[in-house]
Amino acid sequence: MGGRWVDGAEQFEVLDKFHLTPCTVGHVPSREQVSDAVAQAHARWRSAALTPFERGAILDKAAALLEQRSSALVSALQKEAGFPTQDALGELRRCVTTFRLSAEEARNFKGEMVPVEGASGQTGRLGFTLRVPLGVVCAVTPFNAPLNTVAHKVAPAIAAGNAIVLKPSAHTPTPAVIMAECLVEAGFPAEMISVLHGGPETVGHLLDEPLIRFFAFTGSTQAGAAIQQRAGLRRTQMELGSIAFTIIADDADLDRALPKVVNAAYRKAGQVCTSIQMLLVQRKQVQAVAQRLTDMVARLPYGDPASEATVVGPVISEEAARRIELWIDSAVARGATLLVGGERERAVVPPTLLTGVDDSMEVGCQEIFGPVMSIVPYDTLDEAIQRVNATPYGLATGFFTNRLHDALRMARELEVGGVHINETSSSRVDAMPYGGSKDSGFGREGPHHAVREMSEERMVTML
Repeated sequence: MGGRWVDGAEQFEVLDKFHLTPCTVGHVPSREQVSDAVAQAHARWRSAALTPFERGAILDKAAALLEQRSSALVSALQKEAGFPTQDALGELRRCVTTFRLSAEEARNFKGEMVPVEGASGQTGRLGFTLRVPLGVVCAVTPFNAPLNTVAHKVAPAIAAGNAIVLKPSAHTPTPAVIMAECLVEAGFPAEMISVLHGGPETVGHLLDEPLIRFFAFTGSTQAGAAIQQRAGLRRTQMELGSIAFTIIADDADLDRALPKVVNAAYRKAGQVCTSIQMLLVQRKQVQAVAQRLTDMVARLPYGDPASEATVVGPVISEEAARRIELWIDSAVARGATLLVGGERERAVVPPTLLTGVDDSMEVGCQEIFGPVMSIVPYDTLDEAIQRVNATPYGLATGFFTNRLHDALRMARELEVGGVHINETSSSRVDAMPYGGSKDSGFGREGPHHAVREMSEERMVTML
């Protein structure tokens, strides 16, 4: 708070996700400390008046400082999130990119001319818009991207001229703290960013603060709905749950598609909203896809994220691992076939590949959020579209095909926020608009788009 450490009302231990031993301690703020943090942020925002170029310079400098602290960030991501080295390095690279993209958006923060003279009948009348910040933005961020998802909320909020109160996941608090330290060192006013730890109670206190004008949330659909209800007329951006599909047509190039599929299904132990959970394969290709994926998935090294060889590390908790294991066992008991898998060890679930899954099984109708992918055959494009659209979610879908007509049809008819042709559901470039439809949420991340979400348009006319 205000650039200094403050003891909280209580403490909590953060576990190393592989060893399940404490690796750091966090502090949960009291109700009064939450109010103080928000009041400080609002008061300093009122007086700060940072120019767009100053905000851009701060974000660029913070990006460089984050790179300088790469060792500490990678270590924290390995311990607290269970990321293998390549996942941790990828998270850091993308975070730096998000900051630099946001710096450009800060320097280009502007409105536009509006032609009103002819329409108004008033000769000489000018019309233009200004984009203005909202004030205090509250960011509530998840464990599965504890650096880059934080960056996608914090950096655009700063680019738009706002103050930030950040509530990271209690599973992974350290990367958010390091980011805040880098921003303050880069020149961002210390009172304009606070990092408040804890769980739903802390979020509840933040929702009680009327000075917060915008809530940016990534997490479960259930939690997002509760936040949305209490936010009232205040603006929000919600990136929520998903059951992510990728579709392989009978003309798809499997040499191109399957390595991307494996990466998208199992990176970060499948704990990405767009991780492939359901792989729809046109029936002509099913046997070849199953044979090749069985070999590829069986060869994925898993276990200790500190090992350079590891590709799939632990999930976020032993409780989550037990739930995933239960869903796999239940599917197999009800007729699914386990092509690849193994025994859970603490929080490590081996990369798992299933067939024979239907939408009555948990693995087929609920978000599993683990290293589990199911191969499901389909016959016609109509059938594939209906299968994707039948879920309550709509975040992103990948489609591998060489038929342009089919690709364009998918783009028009899939009820999702992103359709990626000859890429997977998990394909994302940080500059693109990212968000969902239906129960997957609304609003868009991506610096150019988030800056507009976190500011408002003011119309000005002059005669």
